[in-house]
Amino acid sequence: MSERLKARGITISQATLSSWQRGRSQPERARSLRAVDVLEEILDLPAGTLRSLLGPRRPRGRTTPPGAEGAALQILGEDSVVEKALGARFRHFNQETSSLMVHDIVRIGESGTMSGFSTTNVLRAGRAGADRALFVLSFDDEAAEPVDIRVTCGRLAEATYLKGLKSLVLEIHFGRKLAKLDTTVVSYAVEVSPSLTPATHYERWSRTNLHEYLQQVYFHPGALPVDCHRYVREKVGAPPRAQRRIPLGAAHDVHVLTSRCKPGVHGVAWEYGP
Repeated sequence: MSERLKARGITISQATLSSWQRGRSQPERARSLRAVDVLEEILDLPAGTLRSLLGPRRPRGRTTPPGAEGAALQILGEDSVVEKALGARFRHFNQETSSLMVHDIVRIGESGTMSGFSTTNVLRAGRAGADRALFVLSFDDEAAEPVDIRVTCGRLAEATYLKGLKSLVLEIHFGRKLAKLDTTVVSYAVEVSPSLTPATHYERWSRTNLHEYLQQVYFHPGALPVDCHRYVREKVGAPPRAQRRIPLGAAHDVHVLTSRCKPGVHGVAWEYGP
């Protein structure tokens, strides 16, 4: 159905259509209501049939669903790449666990493109029985595809690269069922094929408060930046704030350590000289 709408000039993701069908959300914006009218034409229904099924317009404000899904929507927004990548699984996206500490290491190669990154994530179970977690990793350049994936803590159960979304979905199992409030460590590393353009930033979004977040970027000696700074976004797409320059270390690296890291998007950006 999504493709039939697209053929008529209206782009609505399959995840959004599924959300409408399940009653988790409803079309309200002009573009979405236009899609409803076109759906009536596609389904050969009398005009107004589907619109008559819509409930009252939701009040503005904190209207996102409760729990993990709602927290993710507040940061990612509706119809995000993460939601598209996970499909129906987005509704229960890691609702049994939350991150306590995260350590990201990004490596920039001689050409200035990302050569790989690794993550160590300390997770805590919010309920008994949690035994896995999902991770969605997005790339800016579709040429930068994952070529090698290594999981050093946990067991890799799924690795799916969605080229159209420039995203990699990982499902990692803990190897045991956690008791409530129990913790576990997940570590993985991804080697990336060269992209077409140099990398200029790295971001991580978080739906929960982190006790600590350590972000490191290592640069090849032949691709050192002339300026680096950290920043925070309230949500994906929001303007950066709390920008601050950070120095390049002796190991050709920069790092940001944030304690009591609030939900949002946390990033490091850099610039190359002429």
